[in-house]
Amino acid sequence: MSTSVTAAAGAPTAALPGRRARRLGAREWLLLGLSGLVLLSTVRVITGAEDIDSSGTVAAAIALAVPIAMAALGGLWTERSGVVNIGLEGMMILGTWGAGFAGYQWGPWAGLVCGVVMGALGGLLHAVVTVTFNVDHIVSGVAINLLAAGTVRYLSGLAFVGKPGGGKTQSPPIDDLPSVTLPGISNALLTIERKEWFVVSDLAGILRGMVTNLSVLTVLAVLLVVATYFVLWRTPFGLRLRSCGENPVAAESLGVDVYRYKYIAVVASGALAGLGGVFLAEVASSAYRDGQTGGRGFIGLAAMIFGNWRPGGLVAGSALFGYTDALQLRQGGRSVHALLLVLVIVLVGIIVWRVLRRRPSVGTAIAGVVAALLLVLYLATDEIPGDFTGMTPYVATLLVLSLSSQRLRMPAADGMRYRRGQGG
Repeated sequence: MSTSVTAAAGAPTAALPGRRARRLGAREWLLLGLSGLVLLSTVRVITGAEDIDSSGTVAAAIALAVPIAMAALGGLWTERSGVVNIGLEGMMILGTWGAGFAGYQWGPWAGLVCGVVMGALGGLLHAVVTVTFNVDHIVSGVAINLLAAGTVRYLSGLAFVGKPGGGKTQSPPIDDLPSVTLPGISNALLTIERKEWFVVSDLAGILRGMVTNLSVLTVLAVLLVVATYFVLWRTPFGLRLRSCGENPVAAESLGVDVYRYKYIAVVASGALAGLGGVFLAEVASSAYRDGQTGGRGFIGLAAMIFGNWRPGGLVAGSALFGYTDALQLRQGGRSVHALLLVLVIVLVGIIVWRVLRRRPSVGTAIAGVVAALLLVLYLATDEIPGDFTGMTPYVATLLVLSLSSQRLRMPAADGMRYRRGQGG
């Protein structure tokens, strides 16, 4: 249990046994960012894969990462309160359908509200089943995923069949939401990007992708990540909510209404997942379509775990998946082939860092084997076949998760069943 949460629960604030990893400060993050930029620029020059850090790739990566980040953020809220929510996929499905239903009738803003509300209803159902009736969290999540998929198919037959462009598997078209571009800055960055200067043009391309044609939902998603950090880690409300995920018995002994905080967290989780579904229906596409989520709820859970149940970390995990997915969608095999070299260099850097710190492990040995295999694959091929490029985001995510698994720490009471007054 973290020191802050222990204090909220009334327990002594003794230091945790063992050595705790020091968090990276602003200087370390800046150094890592610059190192990554130099690495991408070097690989671009060596391989000629211009799309590896172009503005188009960055813009596509952001669009692909936002719905995953919203699902991950929803998972963060619920698991910090002690409730596992693998029903995020079903809540995203409800969000896509709600956006399609209200969006084509009353406009995209109505679709946004309806999608968030439907996702929140899915979260409310999960809260009732797990918190009030104490059903196993995994069972409830699986049931919600199945229920949501079947429900929207039935509702689509009632609401969309016979409408122009609609049917059992899709809604009529939805109008676009507004987008934001900084015209003067965007054009200047484009000019610099086209110069193909080492590092400078790469930085310009990355920045341009972040300020050009951004949907208002993307801006809202960024604000929600910041707000989540502030609420959960800088307010008494957040401290109490996190105490429910660490030690609900101790929290209740201090007067915290554990049930109420769990309900709030799980409903908020569903609303955030629903927002991710709205993004898929109204930004990534222009209509609701059956199967539109494509497992992004589960990927969001993986991003949350990769991020160690913290907002900044889950954003990094979502960005990783979005970036690798964008690469395979744009230049396909050529960009993915260049990505192999990036991964080799990163893995070698991790190995050297661990050896210098005298912290070798089984993971270090595995990283060495994977780096050797990727280097052989890079040298033996000129381009990755198209049949395999689609696996790139999933392979990269699994690789990073396996290497970071040793530093992960979930909330102590995450997934545990709890009944009011059980500690009395």
